Amino acid sequence: MMRVRGVERILRAYATVEGAGVKLHRAFGNYEVPQFDPFLLLDDFRAGRPEDYLAGFPWHPHRGIETVTYMLEGTVEHGDSMGHSGNVNAGDVQWMTAGSGIIHQEMPQPVNGRMGGFQLWVNLPAANKMMDPRYQEIRKAQIPVVSPTPEITIGVICGSFNGLTGPGRDIIADPQYLDVSLAPDTIFTLPVREGYTAFGYVTGGEGTFDSEEGNRVVNRDLVLFGGGASIWAKSFGKGMRFLFVSGKPIGEPVAWRGPIVMTTREELRQAFREYENGTFIRKKA
Repeated sequence: MMRVRGVERILRAYATVEGAGVKLHRAFGNYEVPQFDPFLLLDDFRAGRPEDYLAGFPWHPHRGIETVTYMLEGTVEHGDSMGHSGNVNAGDVQWMTAGSGIIHQEMPQPVNGRMGGFQLWVNLPAANKMMDPRYQEIRKAQIPVVSPTPEITIGVICGSFNGLTGPGRDIIADPQYLDVSLAPDTIFTLPVREGYTAFGYVTGGEGTFDSEEGNRVVNRDLVLFGGGASIWAKSFGKGMRFLFVSGKPIGEPVAWRGPIVMTTREELRQAFREYENGTFIRKKA
């Protein structure tokens, strides 16, 4: 029998402001390093008022990380220093590997008055921090959806579940990223690779990840799991929807300031010097 992971910690996403004045909720960030290794940050930018997000995230740099944007509603208009531009629409995912450096902007826009989604930051190992930047643009239609029972529906963004593999491929952290929906009063068990960091972020309804049915969680609660080979979840009367994410820890030092994450303070200082003197973007040979 697979050992079920216990609930190690429950965090409540807190309100904060980022970009040019975007109001969002942060599930975890630099205060939690290295508990979520290799993951650095999870932001929830679901919002009901356009004035909370229309200022967006004007031009800014990234180096040493990957950013994963998953839209539920509305769209994010994107452009960058590589000449890449486009939209991340409802149900789409953009997996951006900043690597040696990207300067970009992300501007949220409502569709039919609605906008919302999530951004996850994934650290890169020291050996890969200066890799060439790249994108994986994943459209909603590419994400397989599986229902192992009529009460359970799972979107497989990355990793595998029930014989299906998500379209996010060749990711260094070897992640699993699932969007799980449970009907009311449904029990769900999910195998998880031992030794990998794993968390769940509730995006709707209510339930528990505690087999003794304690630790009730609701929208914007995040659960960090302890060690083991599976997780257990149960929804209550409203059902429950949650993001499940797991990945292989890096176990290296983290030097982090703003949108740049390196391994040493000197690498961090160098990155900001390059940004200031115009040599931040590396030219391919």
